[in-house]
Amino acid sequence: MLSRGTVSSVALVAIVAQLVVRGWLAATGNFYWDDLVLIGRASDYPVLSWDYLGHSHDGHFMPAAFLVAGVSTVIAPVNWVVPALTLVVLQAIASLSVWRMIRVLAGPSAGVGALAALVFYLFTPMTVPAFAWWSAALNSLPMQAAMAWIVADAVILVRERGSHPRARAIVIRSTVVFVVALAFFEKSLFILPVAFVAAVLAARFGPAAPTPIGSTGGDEQEPRLTDTTLTRTFTAARTLWAALGIIFVLWTLVFFTVSDATAGEHSVSQTLALVWRSINNAVVPSLVGGPWEWDRWVPSPPMGFPPTWMIVAGWGVLAALVWWAVATRRGAVAVVVSAAVYVVVAQLPVMWNRSSANTALELAQTMRYLPDSALVITVAIALIVGSPATARAHRAAGGSHAGTADRGRLGPVVLALAAALAVTSALISLTSFSRSWRDDPTADYLANAKRSLAAHRDQPMFDQSLPLEVLLPVAYPNNQISRTFGRVRDRPEFVGVTDRLDVLDSTGRLVPGSVTRARTIPAGRGTCAQPEITGPARLSLDGPLIQWRWTVAMGYCADRDGVVTMALDGGQAVRVPVRSGLNVVYVQLEGHGSELALTPVTPGLSLHTGEARVGEVAEARLVG
Repeated sequence: MLSRGTVSSVALVAIVAQLVVRGWLAATGNFYWDDLVLIGRASDYPVLSWDYLGHSHDGHFMPAAFLVAGVSTVIAPVNWVVPALTLVVLQAIASLSVWRMIRVLAGPSAGVGALAALVFYLFTPMTVPAFAWWSAALNSLPMQAAMAWIVADAVILVRERGSHPRARAIVIRSTVVFVVALAFFEKSLFILPVAFVAAVLAARFGPAAPTPIGSTGGDEQEPRLTDTTLTRTFTAARTLWAALGIIFVLWTLVFFTVSDATAGEHSVSQTLALVWRSINNAVVPSLVGGPWEWDRWVPSPPMGFPPTWMIVAGWGVLAALVWWAVATRRGAVAVVVSAAVYVVVAQLPVMWNRSSANTALELAQTMRYLPDSALVITVAIALIVGSPATARAHRAAGGSHAGTADRGRLGPVVLALAAALAVTSALISLTSFSRSWRDDPTADYLANAKRSLAAHRDQPMFDQSLPLEVLLPVAYPNNQISRTFGRVRDRPEFVGVTDRLDVLDSTGRLVPGSVTRARTIPAGRGTCAQPEITGPARLSLDGPLIQWRWTVAMGYCADRDGVVTMALDGGQAVRVPVRSGLNVVYVQLEGHGSELALTPVTPGLSLHTGEARVGEVAEARLVG
């Protein structure tokens, strides 16, 4: 039997080891996909405005996550240091909160078992993808910390029948923690049912635990969830349940008012297929530290591909652990069933929202939707190891004093060996994930782009889209460089008119640009000596344009410095400065149609236009 001091020391070492590993993972990572969307919105809106904080992001209502992302963007725009620090700090808070919860659920005497529950949480691959992805971590880590904290508080109140001297403070702090978690992630609504069920399961044992009807009080009787147990759980912490329940209802109403989570077409059959893929190819292999192989189809996130033997091994380990729990711990059946129900049911809403004709089943193998399931499994382990032994286990332990002593010495050794193997396997998985996570062009693109923009800060340039490998057009307008680098101070001004066309290439380096030839405008009939445009004119294109943001590249001769306006049908006129002599100007216009309206604004200004191109901005080497 390990002393409480030894157990606490080992737990602290394990947490520090996890933070070192996670710190390395964070330090070697970078921004990805939704991270850039959060940065883009923080560049376009005041970070304390409701337009920013209350935005429904891909169906999520997450004002606190937006706030952290916004503050980080203001402090250090497109700089990974601050986000990496937030990841490690949030993980430290979550891990310490989970250890506190385990000690409450398992009790002070469950030393080795409590450590097993902690090690599972700290190193399971189920929590890794959502940690490395900053925007996902801003949702998940606060939820994990809050769930662990509130579960522990609920069990404390129930076990002491609401007579805890600081019961009011416990209720207040748990309510505040619940609100904070919800502000980061609406899925934190699940905390309330998890805390209640955990409290009910914990209330079956311990001080003043009710005796099931028909029980003689012996170990042979499997504890049941009686009316007394449910009543005691509810009444002992009724103030807590009332406070959390009110917040639950109010936040649900706000969420469905603000969010568009249910928009789009969904499929029941694909939802079920995604849930099964998540269980069989993600949750189960993680029980043996898998998967060891991660791969990605850029720009998608990494996906785990466990081999068949690892899936089979995972099911075998699960069956063995369930058998051991049921055979040796009273009340284990209810705990196992409750955990299994959560792991399955918690996947249904997110997989329903992701189900569509274009969703690949491999989405479930990204494992980024599983951290809360990992925590619920941790709760189950802590409850089981803290439960009394069954009569069968007592008889087996009393059969031979010598055998009992040998098993007492051998048990911790076997458990430590199994934990070491599981952690080693999990670290192999994490290393493979890290390699796949770094196989992404975003980090190099952002670094090169910041250097290029700083080196040409005095030359205004057009806005443009990020490369497809970094962010797809579906994220428009947050896939524009003016959004991504909007808060960066050392950069050019982004404009709609320029006389020098430079663009960022796919690697983030500034290179000469040109305009593709979607449509052309023939040269005017005048000359530089006799300009043909002296007033409003409409220049014909060689074909119609659809509604879009087009770029016009036009050579011209002007008789003086001045200003003209250009416009397409359906778009606003843009003021364009022109210079005396022979020059070229590039203008971005919204609109459609078959004509370009050009109007001199400066009195007496005349100009002759050469052949013009209307199209998209691209690298000059690609246009020719």
